This record gives sequence, C-alpha cells and structure tokens, in this order.
Amino acid sequence: MTPKNIFIAGHNGMVGSSLVRLLKNDIKNNIIMADKSELDLVNQAEVDNFFKQNAIDEVYLAAAKVGGIQANDQYPAEFIYQNLMIEANIIQASHQNNIQKLLFLGSSCIYPKLADQPMREELLLTSTLEKTNEPYAIAKIAGIKLCESYNRQYGRDYRSVMPTNLYGINDNFHPVNSHVIPALISRFHEAKINNLPEVIAWGTGKPMREFLYVDDMAEASIFVMNLDSSKYELKTKPMMSHINVGSGIDYSIKDLTETVAKVVGYKGKIKWDVNKPDGTKRKLMDTSLINSLGWKAKIDLHEGLTKTYKWYLNSQEIIRK
Repeated sequence: MTPKNIFIAGHNGMVGSSLVRLLKNDIKNNIIMADKSELDLVNQAEVDNFFKQNAIDEVYLAAAKVGGIQANDQYPAEFIYQNLMIEANIIQASHQNNIQKLLFLGSSCIYPKLADQPMREELLLTSTLEKTNEPYAIAKIAGIKLCESYNRQYGRDYRSVMPTNLYGINDNFHPVNSHVIPALISRFHEAKINNLPEVIAWGTGKPMREFLYVDDMAEASIFVMNLDSSKYELKTKPMMSHINVGSGIDYSIKDLTETVAKVVGYKGKIKWDVNKPDGTKRKLMDTSLINSLGWKAKIDLHEGLTKTYKWYLNSQEIIRK
C-alpha cells in the first residue's frame, strides 16, 4: 500500500506532537512537518507555496495561537487575527490542492458562557460567549464554519473536533501562562523540593472541571478523521458537524488539587484562599455523540497526571543539563 502523506500543522504543540507519536506508529503513514522557521502559517503565500511543493493526502490542523486568560485579555487582536489566518490559509490551500480530508481542532470555549451542562454540540451559537476569550472562540467557530462551507460547496470531507481541557506530555509549564494542571504540578513540585509547609490554592475548590489526557485527544482525532463517511454523515448535520471530545467525567478543583499533590508526593498542607475567584461553576462536555460513534477515553486522571509528572521531571532534568 502506498504511504499516506499526512501534514500535521502545529506538530510541536501538545496535541500535534501526540498526533506525530501515534501516526508514526503506522508504517503506512509519511508525516510531513514544518517548523515556524520554515513555514509561517499566518502568511498565505508561504502556505500556498508549501502545499504546492508537498504531495499531501490528509491534514490535521492542530496549529493555533493559544494562551491563558491574561494573554487573551492583553492581545485580543493577535488571537483573533492569527487564528483566523492560520485556519483560513490551511483550509483554502487544502482545497486548492485537491486534498479531500482535513481535521480541524477547535476548543470547548466555542460554547456560550452560560451553556447548559453538559455542553451539547447543538448549543453552538445559541448565546453570548465568555468575554475573556471571545476573540479566540470566534476564530475557532469560524474554523468550524470554514470546514462546513467547503464541504457544502465543494464536496470536501473537512471535519472538526472540539476538545475539553487538555493536559499531558509537552504541556505548557510557563509560570504565568500555564493552565491549571501544569500550574499545580510545578507549584507542588517546587513546594516539595523546598520543603514548604503549605501551598495556597485559589478559591473554594468547588468548581467542577473536565480533563482529557492529550494522547486520548490525539487518538480521538485519528478516529474521527478515519470514520466511515456514511457513519459520520448519519450522526452529524452539514451545518452542525463538529464533534465534542472529552472524558465525560468532571472533578472538583479540590479533588484535582489533592490528586496532583499525591502524584507529586507533596506532604504539606493545602490552604484555600477563598478571597480569590472561583470562575465558572461547571464546565463539562457532552460526549454522547463520539461515544455513540465508537470512541471513549481510556486514560483516567490519576494515570494521566502520573505520566505528565514523569515527563515534567524528565524535561526539568534536560533543562538542568
């Protein structure tokens, strides 16, 4: 069988690097990658030229400009512009080069701020978005609609998956911009090696959040990409075609924090600063659609945290060397 040439946009990111690891396991796959120094995905001419020079069969669009609340608030123009350009350039170039199959990775922030829980696919565009990351969310919604529009007008097979909160190998452990799990891992690790008697956690610990290990997300992406068209079309609609991906289980921030402390091996106290904000009370994806198609998450929270902490320790060791 002739190998499939698969372009992974964003191969250095958390999901992209996991896709590379999983797809490389199949000898029938030839993975195409390009670093930022080689290809600026925001530049339409560079993207067009890259696609013309490479015989690509499938595209995983995992590239995006991402960041925490502070970054989203400070740089809304960059977040909406760069993400719109990345997805528009890649989807248009895919179409122009007759690439029939593409998978776009979005975000759970596409759903309304006060969406019913768990969040179902059909809640898209039913109400206002969370203000702090609205530009990013708008860009991700546009990505879904780009895929659907090329499907409707040109008969393409461009699909979209919406992940819940992801964590795992190659996560961002930046001291300011990291999300909750890498932030907790690094905080408890530092407290452990410095023998600190307590770690302060924000809020009451009551909000509920869902988390998915990155290799589960990559596996789900490959599953949806390769799903038989008749089965996919039976379960989706031309203008409501995106699919949620999550574990289907949520945890209180308190339970998450205590689990991270155990995985790291921190023995001190956890003190809750109830004067700090809790944020949204609950955020859970409805995963009944992807479950009905035949996919379910495999890696539970404790196992995923253990894998992530092991990788974090190895990465810290490499930095010290």
